[in-house]
Order: sequence, then C-alpha cells, then structure tokens
Amino acid sequence: MCVFLTGSGDAMGLMWGIFVRDSGIQSGLTFAVGAFALWGLIPIYFKTLEQVPPLEVLAHRVFWSSLLLVCFLSFRHKLKGILEIIKSPGILGWLALSSLFIAGNWLCFIWGVTNDRILETSLGYYINPLISVFFGYCFLGERLTRYQMLAVLIAAAAVSMQIFLLGKLPWVAFVLALCFAFYGLIRKRINVDATTGLAIETLLMMPPAVFYFLWLTGNDLHAFRFSDPDTSLLLALAGFVTTIPLVFFNMATQKLSLTVLGIMQYLAPSISFLVGVTIYNEPLGVVQIGTFGLIWIALVIFTLDGLFRHKRQRGRLQATLTE
Repeated sequence: MCVFLTGSGDAMGLMWGIFVRDSGIQSGLTFAVGAFALWGLIPIYFKTLEQVPPLEVLAHRVFWSSLLLVCFLSFRHKLKGILEIIKSPGILGWLALSSLFIAGNWLCFIWGVTNDRILETSLGYYINPLISVFFGYCFLGERLTRYQMLAVLIAAAAVSMQIFLLGKLPWVAFVLALCFAFYGLIRKRINVDATTGLAIETLLMMPPAVFYFLWLTGNDLHAFRFSDPDTSLLLALAGFVTTIPLVFFNMATQKLSLTVLGIMQYLAPSISFLVGVTIYNEPLGVVQIGTFGLIWIALVIFTLDGLFRHKRQRGRLQATLTE
C-alpha cells in the first residue's frame, strides 16, 4: 500500500502510512463501510416498493433471504451448523422468539419508509445502542458508567421533549429500537453465528410467508406477477438487500475490533437521515432538529466513554503482560 504524506517531519503521515499498510484493517474498514452504507441506503429500495403492502414485502424479504442464506452457508460448508441447532430445542426456541422480534423490526421499518417516516426510522437506529445498554443494565446485570447513564438520560429527555412539543410519540422509532434491542438481547444469550442464526430465523418464518403467498394468490392480490416484471424483480432482490450487508458485516467483524464497529454503526442511520431530508424532502422542523441534536450529543458522550474505557483496559492489559 502507498505511504501518504511522507515528509520527514510529518508524524501524522507516517502513522497513516503504517495504518494503511495493514491490509486486514483496510479490508475490514471497506467491508464495514459497505455494510453500513447499504443499510443506510436501504430506504431507497423499499421506497420504490411503496405500492406493495408492507406485509407482502416482508414475506418476500423472508422468502428470498432464506434461500440466499442457505445457499451461502452451503457454499461455505456450514450447513451442519443449522442441523446442530435444529437438534437443540433450547436454542431453537430462543431463535423462534428472536425471529418474531426481527420480523417486527423489518415490518415496522418497511412501513415507516413507505409512509414517509424515514427520519423516524433513523431516529430508532440512533437510540437503539442506548436502549441496548439500558437493557444490559436491567436484564444482564451490567453496570452503567456515569457517562453511559448521562447519555441514556439525555436521549430520554430528547424523546420526551418531542412528545411534549409535538403531542405524539415517535412510535416507529420506539418499535424499531425496542424490537432490535430485544433481538440483540436474545442473540447475546445464545452462542450462534450471525449468518447461521439469521438463516434459521428466516426458515422459521418461511411457513407463514408461504401460506400468506398462497392466500394472496388465491385472492388475486399478489404483487409478484409476470405482467409486472419490474415490481417482481425488485421483490426478488429483497434477499440480496438483506444478506449482502450482513455478509459484509460478518467479514468486517473478523478484521475490526468491536469498538471500531460500534462507532461505525452510526453511519447507517446518518445516511438514512440524509436520504430522508435530501432525496424525499421529509419535514425537518425545529423540534426534530432539537431531538436529533440531543441524540447526537448523547451518542458522542456514549462513544467517547466507550473509547476511553477501551483505551484504559488495553493499557492495563499491556501493563500486566509486561510485568
């Protein structure tokens, strides 16, 4: 790799040059940016399907994602993982529950995007990490630092302000964040690979999706038909839209620390926010600006606290190893 800014006194240039030489980190960053950018741009895809009922879009997302994930695992010779989990009723039961939460998250997201609430969906994914931290405190006995607690309180104040001033609850944001937080909580309790777990979850959702397809066909209500190839192709692409970012994310996790990934996750809702404002001209009033502003302050506090704690832990580990 190239070395940038190679002036004799340019320390920053030297550090950057050393950094980019690490092809593992560079490729990890590429995969991470690809995953979060695709997740951030995904509202554009679902917006093109706004003429299709959200429940039918969800069914296609389940159907095509299931097929692609099984093919992907077969290609990587990991189908045994599915069979092992099927033989474990306990883990399978937890995955059945997690499939309900991820289905709820997907359905709410699709509905929000197609009903001109992209900004609210981005708000949901902004507050999700804070709710997940709070869930860790409530359900897993994890301790919150004073700065984490401050971040949670600021986020709560932001949402409370929006409810008070606008007189309505941003329920799309809450449903998205809560469903995904519960989903993450369940997946944290079971040691299952992300791709394998999602494959099983979509397979568990497949029977209801197939029955729904049969009902739609019997009542001539289905959007997937040869007379409308554009819509049919877009619905079939739901599997790629779901699995490709996940594959990129899994590749990134193998090369990057969770700290780096934790910071980069805010790229997705930030892109969605820009998509909603610039492409679809969703209204952004003073109250919404205030809400997002407070959320961003909370996330800065939350992220900096995580970075400093990670640095201290690494310093203590290095000190222990050198003793």
